[in-house]
Amino acid sequence: MAELPEFKIQATINRVLNCWPTAGLAVAVVKDGSPRFFSGRGVADVASETPVTEDTVFRIGSITKTMTAIAVMQLYEQGLLDLDAPASDYLRSYALVPSKANFHQPTLRHLLTHTAGVRAVRGPSDMLRPEQGWGVRAGRQAPSLAEYYRGGLHFDFEPGTRWAYTNHGFATLGQIVEDVSGLPLALYLQERVFKPLGMESSGLMESERLRTRLATGYAIRSRGLVPVPEHQIAPAGGGSVYSTARDMARYAAALLAGGSNDQGSVLKPETLATMFQPQYQPDPRIPGMGLAFFRNEVSGHRTVGHDGIWKGFLADMTLALDDGVGILAFANTGGFNHRGAPVAVTSALSRLLLGAPEDTLRADVPEHPAIWSELCGWYSFGRGGLADPQSRLALGAGVEVVVRHGELMIRGQTPIPAVRRGLRLHPDDDGDPYVFRIDFSAFGLGSSRVVFSRAAEGGVTALCLGVAPMSLQKLPVVRNPRLWINRALLVGVATSILIARRRRRHRMMTGSVRRDEDSRTGGSDKLQDASRRTVEPANGA
Repeated sequence: MAELPEFKIQATINRVLNCWPTAGLAVAVVKDGSPRFFSGRGVADVASETPVTEDTVFRIGSITKTMTAIAVMQLYEQGLLDLDAPASDYLRSYALVPSKANFHQPTLRHLLTHTAGVRAVRGPSDMLRPEQGWGVRAGRQAPSLAEYYRGGLHFDFEPGTRWAYTNHGFATLGQIVEDVSGLPLALYLQERVFKPLGMESSGLMESERLRTRLATGYAIRSRGLVPVPEHQIAPAGGGSVYSTARDMARYAAALLAGGSNDQGSVLKPETLATMFQPQYQPDPRIPGMGLAFFRNEVSGHRTVGHDGIWKGFLADMTLALDDGVGILAFANTGGFNHRGAPVAVTSALSRLLLGAPEDTLRADVPEHPAIWSELCGWYSFGRGGLADPQSRLALGAGVEVVVRHGELMIRGQTPIPAVRRGLRLHPDDDGDPYVFRIDFSAFGLGSSRVVFSRAAEGGVTALCLGVAPMSLQKLPVVRNPRLWINRALLVGVATSILIARRRRRHRMMTGSVRRDEDSRTGGSDKLQDASRRTVEPANGA
């Protein structure tokens, strides 16, 4: 890192910003336990032209989840929590309610790995609310979670059987921290996470101290940058933290050094190592999920991290564990998706700093058309649409693997053209024809591995995504909703044609009857007219 010219880092950031514009961007790099680089681009506020600095406050979104998890693991170290005990043993403020009576209660480990089955939205009505019911307008009092989850928080599938991302699961972990420690989560994080690590400009809630340096969040619209109204996050433990590049560099340094930085300590090294190890893998060929941390690899370099999304803000943190390198990026422009500068910046800088090649798809692995018939088919998310509504909105009820124009493709079933057209599955392993890679660069995510799991007898049973440890189960073709939709459309078209023909036949028959009546009526009228003409002159004489 010391010998790396700074201009290469700046040039890499410039290249990303040319593709992903933002009002402001803060980038920090950590190496060997200390911050080594910072770059502030653009403005924190357009109207005042306030520049972005190391002390500009950003909303870091779901990176908050890693901090909530650290609080849980601190209580675990003290013997106050058992990760494999039911969460309901510790949760006193509200109940976790199964959608089926035979479901087991989720454990803390399930909550920490997004495998608890907890819904991403509380109920169908949240799908119609702004921010899916997570936001509370600035100036209003956020409800307690007991009020927010009045009637309980539902989980919709057997815990541990699949992965589905949820803010409410980590809000529940934050509530457990409160219920067990006796401290509000905001105070707990302040006293036992932020303060020990020297994170003086961080907090779970907005305060006057942070508000004066808080960046304005923006969305890009047809007329340019538009400020986004400020909202609090009701499930705070899932994404509410405010922080700066300076503070987050200290946080990353502690994570890379086993739980301590030059200011203090928050966890034992062995506890943090457990958090980084795979705790859930739907298939051993993808990195899977740690405790709150997404696992990945960059050309053989092991990484963990998390991104953050909130309206007007995007954030990303990537830690190369074996190389001692941490990269953080924060932007104050973005919507409710990953498309923006931070993920692209951390991805590009990771490759630069680790000496890894560009993220390109392999062209040296042969196709295996002989197995395509085995791979093709319908892969479903399964039951519980409220557990993963965002994935279903993007892809539909599942995905299809098909062959189009001589290429193996994966496609969703939504009206979005790019999703319906599909993405090509590129072979990615010389020794395993069931391993592929998809190019997600158009969505700001680079490429990601896709693997097909097989049963002991050899048949393909599931499709597993590496971008998140999500798996979709292969179902019989007759379960493919597209076929039923197509059949319904065909029936509808046939019915319309039949109705149209009947109406035409009816009009033709009606027209014939009228012509017959007119001809009969017309002949009678002529006779009457002739009779009148014969009689009238005689009367006149």
